[in-house]
Amino acid sequence: MTPLLEGIRVVDLTSVIMGPFATAQLGVLGADVIKVEPPSGEAVRHIAPMKSPLMGAGFLNANRNKRSVTLDLKTEEGRAALDRILATADVFVTNMRRKACEKLGLDPEALAKRHPRVIHCAAIGFGRGGPYENDAAYDDVVQALSGIAAVNANQQGEPRFVPQILVDKLTGMFVVEGVLAALLHRERTGKVVPFEVPMMETASYFLMVEHLQGQTHQPPIGPPGYVRLLNPYRRPYPTRDGFVAVLPYIDKHWEKMLKLIGREEVMQEDWFQSVTSRSARVKDLYQMVDEAMPARTTEEWLALFKDADIPCGRVNTLETLFDDPHLTESGVFEPHDHPTEGPLKIVRHPIAFDMESAPEVHAPVHGEHTRAVLAEVGMTGEEIDALVASGAAMAAD
Repeated sequence: MTPLLEGIRVVDLTSVIMGPFATAQLGVLGADVIKVEPPSGEAVRHIAPMKSPLMGAGFLNANRNKRSVTLDLKTEEGRAALDRILATADVFVTNMRRKACEKLGLDPEALAKRHPRVIHCAAIGFGRGGPYENDAAYDDVVQALSGIAAVNANQQGEPRFVPQILVDKLTGMFVVEGVLAALLHRERTGKVVPFEVPMMETASYFLMVEHLQGQTHQPPIGPPGYVRLLNPYRRPYPTRDGFVAVLPYIDKHWEKMLKLIGREEVMQEDWFQSVTSRSARVKDLYQMVDEAMPARTTEEWLALFKDADIPCGRVNTLETLFDDPHLTESGVFEPHDHPTEGPLKIVRHPIAFDMESAPEVHAPVHGEHTRAVLAEVGMTGEEIDALVASGAAMAAD
């Protein structure tokens, strides 16, 4: 953890991955992130594998550097307790749909009336103004709607989901961008700007930066789709004993590559002489590489490519990633001790600030910090006891 956001309090009323992933990034930057959970626990707490109830591995990975407060927002007392926490906050992040927020008095307009300095961030499925506005959204649905599943089609043209929670995590990073910008704007001007980050719009923006292509011009000068990326020969190439990734990109790369695979004659072709004309024939070039790779082993090709300074790499699996020499030497996978779950392996946050930092804090037990946080916002011990006894709050102790 770095102290860059020290003194900033974030109230996190989110679940699953998108919101929790975003607020975890704010936590590792030093913000005090208070995760507000229902009595049943946040949804991902329940997903195996786990050693202890409500401590699923996915929850442990997406909720480090936070404190857990458990409140029943269906009760008036629970909502009142949340409001006392919000009175001390700088940022409120939620992934509830707008109608649900309105019922709880947590929409941007209502929140601004009670707590005018709190920045409201809605991490939602679909932006306002379209027919999907009030629809439920999950990663798979948005991968399909945004075109991601289609561009990831297999050789038979069947759309496929990217096998990770891609849109949730991507949208979460845009949430972080929005929070940091809104905090800076408030610091400079004193003005608070609420904002929303919709999954559908985020995924479409991310995809179409490179795939807009000929549709960039109006009227269009060509179809959408970046030809190089949609090339069926753009893939990890099968070698004699495995697979290798290699990307000749600039002129000297291609010249060296063609010599290595015994296709020097291609360099004399007119279409090879410029990037523009060569890009129109990139499928042909990739096919030549694909056909040559089985002649040598992965290690033989990697040695040749590195000697020629052609960008390349072996194809790691989820298992071999732990043994990758670069990740091992740079300490990406860190040991971590959890007070209830014991020794863990965590993935280090990738930004390396040139300043002193502290170890990351464990993902909280359900309701671990209910009493401490409520005391911080001015509730007496008797008030907290009464709240817990009523069922409007739950404390781990």
